Amino acid sequence: MDKVSIIVSGLEYKIKKIVDLQNETSTENKKLKQDIHEIKHIIEDQKVIINKLEEKIKVLKIVKTLEGREDSYQTKLKINELVREIDKCIALLNK
Repeated sequence: MDKVSIIVSGLEYKIKKIVDLQNETSTENKKLKQDIHEIKHIIEDQKVIINKLEEKIKVLKIVKTLEGREDSYQTKLKINELVREIDKCIALLNK
């Protein structure tokens, strides 16, 4: 009879330990999922910043090429190109 009670108490201890480990794992899993969500949000923000900076680089390159030119027709073409690109960006932002 003593052996049975010892075995049962050992099983109860092991089951309690497994349940505690499962609870800890579940809590850790929730935290990791939250961390993943936050990191994805940061990545999206960084992508937006990168796109803005790339657009600034394009504009700066165009401005630099326009500084060397005095042809007003070419300047108007470049300005129209910039306006079209800005319109595309606005359209993408409205999606």
